[in-house]
Amino acid sequence: MSTSLPTTADDPTVPVPDTPADTPTLDVHALNADASALARKFDGMVSEETIERIVYESYTTLHRSARVKTHLAALAKHFAEDRIRALAVARGAIEATVPQVLFVDARNSGRSQIASALLTHYAGGNVEVRSAGTNPGHEVHPEVYEAMNDRGVALLRAFPKPLTDDVVRVSDYVVILGDVDEPPRYSGKEYLTWDVAPAKGASADEVRAIIDDVDTRVRALWEEIRTDE
Repeated sequence: MSTSLPTTADDPTVPVPDTPADTPTLDVHALNADASALARKFDGMVSEETIERIVYESYTTLHRSARVKTHLAALAKHFAEDRIRALAVARGAIEATVPQVLFVDARNSGRSQIASALLTHYAGGNVEVRSAGTNPGHEVHPEVYEAMNDRGVALLRAFPKPLTDDVVRVSDYVVILGDVDEPPRYSGKEYLTWDVAPAKGASADEVRAIIDDVDTRVRALWEEIRTDE
């Protein structure tokens, strides 16, 4: 079953979403400053209005699932910037010089984060990698952090993010991990489904086995990408 994703951020008729009632004043100031900075960075590629919508939408979306609200504005900026870049690439305003890969699972707190980190580790700057969840969790599983660090692959700046239409549209490869509603299917993309066990509730040994499974699949995907280039 395919899931329908919100596309309001790129719709000029939709107003900028209000921030939640408990949003700190400092966060509001930060969001305004971030929107202005990103408008300068993507000047001529994405409109100021669209950028403002994406920044505020990203914040309110993360606010719904975040258990700890500290540094939420900073996380929203990273999330929004990635979405804006994806939108600019999809429009052709920025040239995509490397393949675009998206990993999707339910919570974006285990499998998809593992896959994203591993492909980034192997491919470096030769691939642009994103991950997202159809129903994002509160945080990346601590057991996943620990097991990945033990392998020498740190999950830097990793946090659960919701799946959005802009990151699907820009991707050349969309990899679905586990039993989740499929993202929308667009022509010209390769969709892969990996039957990987969830990390939630898994023991330390089981998490390491999950990482081994994902690692094998990621290596094969990277080889396929290199062959197709």
